[in-house]
Formats: sequence, C-alpha cells, structure tokens
Amino acid sequence: MSEDTHVITAEATDGVEPSEPIVAADAAEEPADEATDAPRVSKREEALNNEGEIAADYLEELLDIADLDGDIDTFNEGGRAHVSIITDSDALVGKDGEVLDALQELARLAVMTETGHRSRLMLDVAGYRDRQRATLQDLAGDAIAEVQESGESVRLAPMNPYQRKIVHDAVAAAGLASESEGEEPNRRVVVLPKG
Repeated sequence: MSEDTHVITAEATDGVEPSEPIVAADAAEEPADEATDAPRVSKREEALNNEGEIAADYLEELLDIADLDGDIDTFNEGGRAHVSIITDSDALVGKDGEVLDALQELARLAVMTETGHRSRLMLDVAGYRDRQRATLQDLAGDAIAEVQESGESVRLAPMNPYQRKIVHDAVAAAGLASESEGEEPNRRVVVLPKG
C-alpha cells in the first residue's frame, strides 16, 4: 500500500465485520460514502449511460401517461446505449415492430433534445428485437448454407437497415461476403460465394 492509502477496520463501519478490509485512498480527505475503488468510466461510456438514462426517464413518463406496465432496463453494448422495456404486452411493439420503431425514434429525439447530439440508441420492447435477431441469424445461416452448397449468390427478401446489419454480421462471421442492393424500402442483402 502507498503512504496515502489507509485501511479502515470494522470499528469504523458501525460494528459490521467486512469479509475484507475496506481500503480508501487518503480516507481523512474522502467522504466516507464515496466509493474510491469504483472503476473509472470513459467519457464515451459516461455519455452512453447518460443517453440511456434520458431515454429511460422519457419512456417511463410515457408508460405512466399511457397507464401501461413495464420495467425499464438500460445497458451499453457495441458502442450504443440500449434500453429495454420488459413487459408481457406487445402493445408497444405493433405490427412488424412499427410502434417500437416509432418509440425508438421518439426516445432518440428526447436524447438529442437534452444533449444536443444525435443518438444511435436502441430500444427493445418485450424482447421483440432479441427474437427478431435470432430469426434473422437463422435466415442468414440458411442463406450461407445454400451459397456454400450451390456456389451461387442468394438474394434475401427486402429488409430495413437494422435487419440487414444483423444479416451482414452473420455472413461475415461465417467467412463469406455480402452486399446490399436496391433502393429503400426494397433494399435487400445478397450473400456472395467465396471468390
């Protein structure tokens, strides 16, 4: 331990015996309730945490106004803030995820209004995006197998950008190449044979 590091014993913790000594850097100057061993968070991670919290607050108010039940969970993954509304109802998903996509855009606008920066926040409701990801990965797996067996390119049905990204990632993970062709809303993924 360095000269500025002090060990706080059980007597300093109201008689509760810790399993390990509590270490605080220069405890005389640090407030007792401040965690000094907490890992440092990068500015980017802090910004993503802030985006998630802003979106969660916005969505919580929306759930209250609509009198809908749901718990909200936030996390960061792949350089994006993610917010999940955990509920048994598909009311906020809508047909083919249309309501979910609209809510995601509203949450992104709430974040942008608060921070002044465009957000790439992802929203999931009732596990819809997780189920969609699994289905798209299965579809990509079938296309990959067909390309490997036939040696011919395979064109998939039109998809939105989010869906295409999932397929492109699955194809790349299998060691094949893919490209998008066509114009929105009819843009599709083409899985290519090894060249």
